[in-house]
Amino acid sequence: MEKLRVLLADDHAIIRDGLKQILADTEDLAVCGEAANGNEALQLVREQEWDVIVLDISMPGRSGLDLIRLIRDEKPKLPILILSMHHEEQYAVRALHAGASGYLTKESDADLLVQAIRRVARGGVYVSDTVAQLIARGLMPAASELPHTTLSDREYQIFHRLVLGQGLTDIANELSLSVKTISTHKTRILQKMAMTNTSELIRYAVAHHLVKSTDV
Repeated sequence: MEKLRVLLADDHAIIRDGLKQILADTEDLAVCGEAANGNEALQLVREQEWDVIVLDISMPGRSGLDLIRLIRDEKPKLPILILSMHHEEQYAVRALHAGASGYLTKESDADLLVQAIRRVARGGVYVSDTVAQLIARGLMPAASELPHTTLSDREYQIFHRLVLGQGLTDIANELSLSVKTISTHKTRILQKMAMTNTSELIRYAVAHHLVKSTDV
């Protein structure tokens, strides 16, 4: 049996080593490439053919929803499985809308990971029951009443970093944007969500399970 070619993209070597060990025990999946940041991942996507990419949504360089879109532009048929530290409520639906074929948290067990990789590599979509419920709620009119759903993807990225306590300069460096641009986005976020400061954003994020109270 010819094994499916898997590209792993995660900035933590220990995570990549663990994933390689898990997939080494399968008969149909082989890790044929690794990337430690978004730029490396995009380069490997351009240079070689893959059956599936397992992608961390938070890496140095190009990352997040922007990276998903860039990969989709380069290889429209390449399945992307997101494996993230972020809980599903935070990014899953946005990642799927950006072009990912599935979303798993790093808390998922090995069997579930293998199942998800196989499904998306063969053209399917993997979502957990939690994500399915989030998608269903997003189709309901009431969902539009939640202020955070009105944010653009870029605004949500910045909102999420703000509530985790990152400063404007750190966010600017991470997203390769100017501090002025981040400041402008922050102002728009506060306006859209009818709030006046970061403390209110944090309380909102905790109340709506967008972050854990222990993370802020």
